[in-house]
Amino acid sequence: MVEMLTGMGLSAAAGLNAYIPFLVVAIAARFTDVITLPASLTWIESGWAIGIGSVLLLAEIVLDKIPAVDTINDAVQTLIRPSMGGLMVAATSAAEKADQSTWMADNPWVGVVLGVVVSGLVHAGKLTVRPAVDAGTLGMGTPVVSTAEDSASLGLSVIAILVPVLVIAALIMLAIVLVVLVRTVLRWRRRRRRSSGPDVRVS
Repeated sequence: MVEMLTGMGLSAAAGLNAYIPFLVVAIAARFTDVITLPASLTWIESGWAIGIGSVLLLAEIVLDKIPAVDTINDAVQTLIRPSMGGLMVAATSAAEKADQSTWMADNPWVGVVLGVVVSGLVHAGKLTVRPAVDAGTLGMGTPVVSTAEDSASLGLSVIAILVPVLVIAALIMLAIVLVVLVRTVLRWRRRRRRSSGPDVRVS
């Protein structure tokens, strides 16, 4: 189902940065024929929605690159990113290139729930990794990782809309990267706890 691939790709992108896929969808719907939004969600392509989304994106880009502040920002985004993931599925369910199956039209809640779950899982991975990056690199790696996440969010959003058949491969790659990073963080935390344990001396 093409619209599901598009929605899942945008949902994963929202887990990294909620506002990039929102603006990609909004701009594509407003200025091209690639996406046709459902009547109830045409507000997404309005000028005021794009303007507010742009301001929020700018704030997100800045805050996400400041050590410690990025962790607070991620906590605030815990509700926003999964919600945006669900919205992205709903918004792209009427994409022009969608197949003719009526299953999603009859069960729209399934896609929205999957979007929330996918976005939430990606966000959870980011929420786990970023504090360790801040601590392990003394903040030096924070803007680098943040920029990589923003780039991945943008790339995934574009792929989801223009070449949705590649979404599965992109999601697999993203999942592998997140799993490797989370496992690395967990190992680093275990080593840190062992090295910082009490020094027991036998007299």
